Amino acid sequence: MTIPDSGFMMENGSSCLPCPPEEENRVVKDLMNKSEANLKEGNLYYVISNRWFTSWQRYVGQGTGEYSSDSQHSNVGPSKMAERPGPIDNSDIVLNRNDCEGNDIELHRTLQEGVDYVLVPQEVWEKLFDWYKGGPALPRKLILQEGVKHQQFNVEVYPLCLNLIDSRDNNQTVVRLSKKASIQELYERVCALKGIGQEKARLWDYFNKRKHASLNISNQTLEELNLQMDQEILLEVQDGHYAPRFSMDSTGNELALVPLVEPSRSPMTIAGGPTMSNGHSTSYGLNLYKGSAVNSTSSDIDDRYDNNLRKGERGGLAGLQNLGNTCFMNSALQCLVHTPPLVEYFLQDYSEEINTENPLGMHGELALAFGELLRKLWSSGRTTIAPRAFKGKLARFAPQFSGYNQHDSQELLAFLLDGLHEDLNRVKRKPYIETKDSDGQPDEEVADECWKYHKARNDSVIVDVCQGQYKSTLVCPVCGKISITFDPFMYLSLPLPSTVMRTMTVTMIYGDGSVLPMPYTVTVPKHGCCKDLSQALGIQCCLRDDESLLLAEVYEHRIHRYLGIPLEPLASIKDDEHIVAYRLPKKGTGQIKLEIILRVQEKCTPDNLKGGVRKLFGTPLVTYLGEDALNGTDISIVVSKMLSPLRRTYSSLTKPHSSKENGFVSEAIDEPSDSFHAQSGPGDQSMNNSELEETSSQELSSQLFLTNGSCLSFKPIEKDYLTKSNQLVKVFLDWSDKEHEIYDSSYLKDLPEVHKFSAKKTRQEAISLFSCLEAFLTEEPLGPDDMWYCPRCKEHRQATKKLDLWTLPDILVVHLKRFSYSRYLKNKLDTFVNFPVRNLDLSKYVKSKDGQSQVYDLYAISNHYGGLGGGHYTAYAKLIDENRWYDFDDSRVSPVGESDIKTSAAYLLFYQRVKGEPRAGAGETSEVRMG
Repeated sequence: MTIPDSGFMMENGSSCLPCPPEEENRVVKDLMNKSEANLKEGNLYYVISNRWFTSWQRYVGQGTGEYSSDSQHSNVGPSKMAERPGPIDNSDIVLNRNDCEGNDIELHRTLQEGVDYVLVPQEVWEKLFDWYKGGPALPRKLILQEGVKHQQFNVEVYPLCLNLIDSRDNNQTVVRLSKKASIQELYERVCALKGIGQEKARLWDYFNKRKHASLNISNQTLEELNLQMDQEILLEVQDGHYAPRFSMDSTGNELALVPLVEPSRSPMTIAGGPTMSNGHSTSYGLNLYKGSAVNSTSSDIDDRYDNNLRKGERGGLAGLQNLGNTCFMNSALQCLVHTPPLVEYFLQDYSEEINTENPLGMHGELALAFGELLRKLWSSGRTTIAPRAFKGKLARFAPQFSGYNQHDSQELLAFLLDGLHEDLNRVKRKPYIETKDSDGQPDEEVADECWKYHKARNDSVIVDVCQGQYKSTLVCPVCGKISITFDPFMYLSLPLPSTVMRTMTVTMIYGDGSVLPMPYTVTVPKHGCCKDLSQALGIQCCLRDDESLLLAEVYEHRIHRYLGIPLEPLASIKDDEHIVAYRLPKKGTGQIKLEIILRVQEKCTPDNLKGGVRKLFGTPLVTYLGEDALNGTDISIVVSKMLSPLRRTYSSLTKPHSSKENGFVSEAIDEPSDSFHAQSGPGDQSMNNSELEETSSQELSSQLFLTNGSCLSFKPIEKDYLTKSNQLVKVFLDWSDKEHEIYDSSYLKDLPEVHKFSAKKTRQEAISLFSCLEAFLTEEPLGPDDMWYCPRCKEHRQATKKLDLWTLPDILVVHLKRFSYSRYLKNKLDTFVNFPVRNLDLSKYVKSKDGQSQVYDLYAISNHYGGLGGGHYTAYAKLIDENRWYDFDDSRVSPVGESDIKTSAAYLLFYQRVKGEPRAGAGETSEVRMG
């Protein structure tokens, strides 16, 4: 036989017979599982273009995104056979290929895992390459990022790129090494590249093309020396020999010698010193206390700055250099270093409050790094600061922020506030305190006691100025137990209520068999959840208090999934899907759900020689059977009752007519179609009691079959069959000719789609900050994954939760939740939030009457422009003494008008409590910019 030429060749040049797709899938899955079980530093992973990899996934019948490094495997069967992909093609993710191999091939800098590329272990790459050839191969090492609190493995997709400048001819060469590589390895690479001996070479940290420190041969890593992506290093070559650049300590370990050139540093100490025109002290010292493990070292010498301001120049106007996608860090830092209480604190002597023993802290190093950076920014005039040392500390203590990917400024802010608190915690040994329930005590007493317990374990400047207190109320839906607790908070994360609406059509089926199925069209928030859809349907169909709606997606005549999670995003429901709302009594403990799936026997025709085969049709019916065990005869009666509205004898009594409701044609009886009470109330029932009893008592002419969850096997239901409590009973009902004569099945066919016409281009309307706060404080049920253990029921319950603001801090940080992540969707909301700049009055939202002012003024904003996975962060900050706003865009700093700071990019809002009487203009709403 002839083997078709697929273009894949073996090493010896012969054609490679491809494996069956199922076999490829099995082999790759096995290798992935083995790799995940044997993670260790130095393992190789390979970068593969997601464009090619998804075509391979379709070929083997797998869901896309399955093999990204942070995904979980899912078993998604093939829908139809896809073509075998061609050779591996990574051309869309690489920048250069000329004379480059492996680590030296440069990738596009803005790639996202799972979107542009996937990572596969070396064994998987070798198999794929054996089957498909192609390339280029893009190997990357697995490195271990060790933080203080945890460690994690990361694949170093982007190795450190250093621009090597040869001082002899100013020639520039790019050197790529892992950030975990040592200075020794850097010397070996450079000397091999230049063809010189190590004894003649000297390398310098040449950041921003200024000599900072000699890179002396040692086992220190490039990361530890804060070398940054794309920065310069300088090579000097001497005809003779340089002096040795390493030595041994008493234990035999190599130590880098003191840098040969040190920038001049101020001898001023942390206390005392000159005062700036705005009242802040500019003096500080690095050696806060002798003998401490956190004494500042020469690692910060790269961040040069002038300690003395020029005459008439103000502090606080220095920009931060972008070190490679660090705008998120720069934005959060500028907001923090312009927080007046923190400026005052870190410009004074805080050495006595450094906590080096706190196991939850960073041994004081994070506080020192932040304090030193703040001092530089307030004493350098308009000189741009490169926060290399701070970024190095951040990467060490929080590996999730290492590397050069974009991150979330709110996540960084949360880490910084928590880390600064632990580093400055005045409590050296935290006492154990058992939390207690309120047990009917007055709220004031419980709140004071909780705050006292909190302060016994947490006492720092961050707690003093940045922490408030929530009141959290949980109510058990079964026994009514009320639990009240008071918890501290550092910031408010507020949802953004959506004003963009979506029209959805849902077919309602009555679980008591009283009314014909009918479609309802409702309008819901586009970014809402299933709870919003249920509420809108409930209002339109006049749902009673003792009833509930069970939402389900019907696909190929079966229940594909139940939408039983109230907070499930509506984005998970596509416009071309078919959604059914089953109107049922509120479920009690032990009730049995009955799912009725309809089947019909195909007839033998010239075009269909497979007569006799049963196939599914119509829409499943769902109801509850009650708590008592039922036998086969009882189930048969229930099924008969569910079908009763479809009886042709019933339909002929009230002749159906065609009506067009909200753009959809449906059949309806001559009764109000939107009132359950009108249809089922006394004297106006769809069928009178005698007819209903007669119908319910009639036996079905067809046999019912009990089937399993996958509907692949079934058996007849015998009369003595008994149901079990909490059981889901699925049955097949075979629709015979007799059923066709008795019942009109057209009502269960051709369900309307969720949305049949294109959506109008609706722009999100502006919303107020107060509407965001009210949405945050609205009572809502806990999610199924966040159940509350009821001490009275002794079981986990899906309780309702209500948050209230009890006390507010002096510095109030408001996080506008613009980013949403779910199983089905990642989204950013560009909604304009109208927030007060001055006199934000929160008095009516604060439950505690502690006599403090609840009025706030805005002093900083962290902005995010663009979409997910990228975009750009900036900050607006106000110099309080100047009463003037500035735009901090990395290294660029420029004045900005107060009327221009309110934009749809606002992400984090920083407010300070107004002491005394609020100024005029409370609750003002100035002209705003929607861009």
